[in-house]
Amino acid sequence: MKQIELKAFAKINLSIDVTGKRPDGYHEVIMVLQQIDLYDEVTVSCHEGPSSSINVTTDSSEIPEGQDNIAWKAAKLMREIFPDKTSGDISICIKKRIPAAAGLGGGSADAAAVLLALNSLCECDLSVAELMKIGVKLGADVPFCIMGQAAKIKAMSFVGEAISTCALAEGIGERLTPLTPLKAYAVLLKPDTAVSTAEVYKNLDIGAIERRPDTASLLEGLKNMDFPMVESAMYNVLEDVSTKKHPVIQEGRRWLQGGASHAKVMMSGSGPTVFALTPDKGSAEAIYNRIKGKDYRVFLVRTSF
Repeated sequence: MKQIELKAFAKINLSIDVTGKRPDGYHEVIMVLQQIDLYDEVTVSCHEGPSSSINVTTDSSEIPEGQDNIAWKAAKLMREIFPDKTSGDISICIKKRIPAAAGLGGGSADAAAVLLALNSLCECDLSVAELMKIGVKLGADVPFCIMGQAAKIKAMSFVGEAISTCALAEGIGERLTPLTPLKAYAVLLKPDTAVSTAEVYKNLDIGAIERRPDTASLLEGLKNMDFPMVESAMYNVLEDVSTKKHPVIQEGRRWLQGGASHAKVMMSGSGPTVFALTPDKGSAEAIYNRIKGKDYRVFLVRTSF
């Protein structure tokens, strides 16, 4: 048996802009993604033998086991591409820490970890760029999760590849430009509700968007490590749509903003998670200590680690 355990890191969005809708139904986006040090633990094992099953187990009731899990789909996709190298039984165990349906890319992170793990265990010898092309077939966030995880896996060598834990994402989110990671702390607040990304995009009126992120200033701020510039440029055009359908998101926002004068508060992805971002650890700890114990899941995380 061959086995590897990887950390599948969550992400937050420093910005989301939606510029159009394609004939295939996908939306064209421009967004900045930042990996954070909240992660699932994904263990992938390969067993030699005549059978060729794929099994997923998890300690969480929030996500399915078996064929409905995106990690299972990732393994199946690798098996379709490399049937000989991935023969035998594949077992995937997920210890879940990233909340599901939270706008933090937890499922995409798990799928990315499976692709990276099988690439190593089965000696498929794919580059990060090649893995990203495979990953986009599973979801628009998967390529970034692959790149971000690859940047943190010391046991795997990706010499000469342009990878980072922060990136500009264009197209449907699959065209990535590595950026200088943001050095900051974030307090995440996850309300007790689930948001459908498909429903949010369905209800987004692109022509009615009144405010957009200042992407050029955001990129300049990251390059120069200028937190005030980054903070002022951040915006998520999906937030108005999500908060109208889920008022609890706005309530969570108010909890984070109360007394958080030195933090940028914004929703990640299509929600419902909101976060307060600050360059100061002490300020982040103060926000965390003030709201922990409320009727939310709360996490204190780093964006540079």
